[in-house]
Amino acid sequence: MKPLAGRRKRGVLLALASLAAALMASSIASADVFRPAYLELRELGGESYEVLLRVPAQGDDARLSIDVRFPDGTVDVEPRRGQFLADSHTQRWRIERPGGLVGTSIEIVGRAAGVTDVLARVERLDGTSQVESLPPGRAVFVVEPPLGIGRTAVTYLVLGVQHILGGIDHLLFVLSLLLIVRGFKRIAVTITAFTLAHSITLAAATLGFVHVPGPPVEAAIALSIVFVAAEVVRGLRGAPGLTARAPWLVAFTFGLLHGFGFAGALAQVGLPQKAIPIALFTFNVGVEVGQLLFVTAVVAVVALSARLPTRLPRWSAWVPPYAIGTIAMFWVAERVAAF
Repeated sequence: MKPLAGRRKRGVLLALASLAAALMASSIASADVFRPAYLELRELGGESYEVLLRVPAQGDDARLSIDVRFPDGTVDVEPRRGQFLADSHTQRWRIERPGGLVGTSIEIVGRAAGVTDVLARVERLDGTSQVESLPPGRAVFVVEPPLGIGRTAVTYLVLGVQHILGGIDHLLFVLSLLLIVRGFKRIAVTITAFTLAHSITLAAATLGFVHVPGPPVEAAIALSIVFVAAEVVRGLRGAPGLTARAPWLVAFTFGLLHGFGFAGALAQVGLPQKAIPIALFTFNVGVEVGQLLFVTAVVAVVALSARLPTRLPRWSAWVPPYAIGTIAMFWVAERVAAF
């Protein structure tokens, strides 16, 4: 029989997993919430800019209500060209403003501006970039003059943290691993293997060495969650699977797959041409920081809750893997249908 503290830790972890699964179900239609609107301003010279606005689509002929408000004096010098492509609507046009946009405020407006994130990017003539992550309700930023490499590093670090903490599917995969792996050393080795693997494919895909289509990757990521959830069930039935025997191998294998997913998110933002290595490195570090925060929070809550006289019925152990597996299978079907 397991010690009481061990049963309590397991019970609390299972409760956390059930709670997480319930919260994920509320967002079941969008597994990875890091699907922001995207604004790009590309300096053409003098006082002229090319504008690209990409907004998440809602069906084949509707999109979120989002637009851009430029400072006074800005005029469109060519009509907007819009089209629906995949799961977004893209508009392109050109603007001019006496004196340019440096030092002015750009605001994202519309009914959806208060409920969705916006990524804004300014490409300067000198090859440097400004990237801003605008949360709902505060979708405004100031166009800045060229800054040092430090600002680029901080910006991409924050983007990495935001992506992993907003990536529900990635967190569910890690949570499923924590339901199987026991002991600090084994958890550390497993998470390190996952980190190493997705760092490899993130760099390879971002730098153009490997090209993998996004929709199949997203469907396969959902399948990886189904696999690990099934492994949890195997363990509960007294027949531990591959994940229990060699968790580092499973984490590394599927980590390669998840790295392509991270690369897809980074592709939405783009990389500054004169600071690609530092931007790629700090984005990856941000992903690891966010992942470590998640794992630490789960482990810490479990450890602290071991002192509480909490016991769950035996059937509760089956709730997390079935809830996680059901949600993941919905994502598989949804993502395959979107091919």
